[in-house]
Amino acid sequence: MKLKLLIPLVAVMALLGLLLLGLGLNSRDLPSPLVGKPAPAFTLEALEDPEVLLTEQDFIGEVALVNVWATWCSTCRSEKPLLMELARGGIPIHAFNYRDERDAALRYLEMTDSPYRTIAYDPAGDAGIDWGVYATPETYVLDAEGIIRYKRIGPLSRQLLLDEVLPLIEKLRAEKLRAEQRTTEKLGAESAGRAS
Repeated sequence: MKLKLLIPLVAVMALLGLLLLGLGLNSRDLPSPLVGKPAPAFTLEALEDPEVLLTEQDFIGEVALVNVWATWCSTCRSEKPLLMELARGGIPIHAFNYRDERDAALRYLEMTDSPYRTIAYDPAGDAGIDWGVYATPETYVLDAEGIIRYKRIGPLSRQLLLDEVLPLIEKLRAEKLRAEQRTTEKLGAESAGRAS
């Protein structure tokens, strides 16, 4: 009889333990299955011009940030000054305007400067789902080949930029430069071989 009572009690305690453990996890630290993989494909209208279609290829070609934002997101507004600093420092930033109203987003950008080179308009959040967006803001670092190398859920901070984002960007830029130099050297050696 006591065993019949003990088994459900142990099961309930184990379940409660798992729930408490889950509550203690930081959602910003959730691993992304996309890190190390190519940026997911999408085709969306440009926020500023619905006649222009953007794809993931518009985000690729140089080391860049991709920021997911919306006008209804107060933390998106609070991280914007940092994004402006990055853009002024020469870091390309592309964006998804996520589950937002186009008119509201355009008014917001008219009132303030924009750090974004390219903004894909994702009103239904379909591309966001493919990119694994949990909440806004989110920021990704793409290498020049379009591989996602980093994902941050939540706002960026100056310390996070100094500790994680900027060192990664510098590392990826150095890797790209070395690859370009090797290609140039290889082409030079091949044309020298043909000339002799």
